[in-house]
Amino acid sequence: MLPKILLLSDIFPPKTGGSGRWFWEIYSRLPRDRVVVATGMDERSTEFDQTHNLQVRRLPLTMATRGLRPFGNLKHYLKTAWRIRRLVKHEGITAIHAGRNLPEGFLVYLVRRLTGVPYICYVHGEDVGVSATSRELAWMTRRVFAKASAVIANSQNTRAMLLNEWKLPEAKVHLLYPGVDTKRFVPASRDETVRQSLGWQDRKVLLTVGRLQKRKGHDMLIRALPAIRERHPDVLYAILGEGEERSRLQELANSSPHTPCAGVGTRSVPTTMGVQFLGEIDDAQLLTCYQQCDLFVLPNRAIGRDVEGFGMVLLEAQACGKPVVAGESGGTAETMSIPDTGRIVPCESPELLAQLLIELLDDPTRLDTMGQAGRAWVQEHFDWDSLAVQAGEVFAKVGK
Repeated sequence: MLPKILLLSDIFPPKTGGSGRWFWEIYSRLPRDRVVVATGMDERSTEFDQTHNLQVRRLPLTMATRGLRPFGNLKHYLKTAWRIRRLVKHEGITAIHAGRNLPEGFLVYLVRRLTGVPYICYVHGEDVGVSATSRELAWMTRRVFAKASAVIANSQNTRAMLLNEWKLPEAKVHLLYPGVDTKRFVPASRDETVRQSLGWQDRKVLLTVGRLQKRKGHDMLIRALPAIRERHPDVLYAILGEGEERSRLQELANSSPHTPCAGVGTRSVPTTMGVQFLGEIDDAQLLTCYQQCDLFVLPNRAIGRDVEGFGMVLLEAQACGKPVVAGESGGTAETMSIPDTGRIVPCESPELLAQLLIELLDDPTRLDTMGQAGRAWVQEHFDWDSLAVQAGEVFAKVGK
């Protein structure tokens, strides 16, 4: 039987992010009387929370930095842990699940010291990679792992980091893959009217979905575009998402006559423009972009210890019948069946990426075959319904 679970995660709908979607899809499929979610605040929270019947408690979890210093951070940790303690007591919680090692993991570490309630900690790859670069964050993370009943890795790559770099015992580390809703992310026929509304017309479209961060590698594909457009002059690179790298990426795109970009959200993109920034869009428009693009690309690379732990967007694209390309870094290779549904390429420089994308765009028949294989692949291996059953089994086992 499942314990009474409190999921603690700052990233949870309506906030966007792969981990938040993962938690929503898993915990919304568990029995309602066994789950309470404590998550961060968002201006859209009230509207979103009226659309479901999960027990959700909104707390001020967001922190500018994850360490204990300055003193205000330590005060925030202690105050928030005390609030969570009261919630644990009030709801009769018997197990806590932390969405990340920091800050959520350290919060539940403190709550365990106050209440004795055991906890599980999720790890996504990039989180422990960043923690390893700071003596303070590493100290906090080691304490989180030492007292955790179990640690959940989102990929074999993340699991290897935990075993080899953080020296966790194998029995403590459980592998649970994120997945995709294959009933919602479905293929659709090419629709010229929809493509025109997106500003794509009859152009070949490369799509990237994700936060605009250095490790996502948008800059490498922008640098690769001039070579690609020499062979395929109508190619458009559509970027969906927001983040701290947006202005730098726009400047990079505009620095080349081959890749001038449209303004954020612009839907009129003449063929002279090579890059389109769509910004953040709603779920219905996201699905449409997956369905109408020609090839999905996540040109990720490691930036120091910051790596792409898995790559749920690669699953979503394959579920929509699209071939995928990703960087040879982190856990992205685990999302696809290489070379049948996708390809992996080093993305530390643009040359090999450009070469591979030209090769694929040269062969539309192969792209169609890869897309069909990708749909079957994720249906068999990454459907949320089966993954939720697997997760429930792990939670029950650890709870014993």
